[in-house]
Amino acid sequence: MDLIAALNWRYATKRMTGETVPQEKLNRILEAIRLSASSMGFQPYQVIVVQDPDLRKKIQAVANNQPQIVEASHLLIFAAWHPLTTGQVDDYMQAIARERGVGLETLEGFSNSLKGLLNSRSAEENFQWAARQSYIALGTGLVAAATEAVDATPMEGFNPAALDELLGLRERGLRSVTLLTLGYRNAEADFLANAKKVRRAKEDFFISLP
Repeated sequence: MDLIAALNWRYATKRMTGETVPQEKLNRILEAIRLSASSMGFQPYQVIVVQDPDLRKKIQAVANNQPQIVEASHLLIFAAWHPLTTGQVDDYMQAIARERGVGLETLEGFSNSLKGLLNSRSAEENFQWAARQSYIALGTGLVAAATEAVDATPMEGFNPAALDELLGLRERGLRSVTLLTLGYRNAEADFLANAKKVRRAKEDFFISLP
């Protein structure tokens, strides 16, 4: 399926069949998320992959009982780092030096710039920035799933504080941001399965400046 056809095919699936997404498809979706764009390449978030049915049932209870949580093959939780620290920057610089075969001294300016950015903002401002980075990855995951003909539903309808407590995310230095279910549409139960996609006309959507 080409990209535009895949994007026309996808929608925020409301009901799923429970069929398991093949591991090779899941791996490609996760790898696309890992390779997603991120400001300065920092990736200040984690992606938690949940397949266990019992755990997903508990998560459903703090996610407005949305059926996709338990009907999906896999649930992805995008969780931003909180707090952001200079130690995380140091780890990132080490990774760059290792992967590119350069000395840490060559990255000093970049390191100081990133640390200065984090230190100039409050912990909450840094979390909001990290959360926005995770949304970029969420979008990449949606596109990747569509190209694999895997249905996906992005979700904000959950109680982040309750989910953080359930999974012990604060102890891991994380705060949940958004969810993504992966699976296959139940066309008989989902009222949107055969609905025509509605998007604004390109003439109304794009603004061309001279």
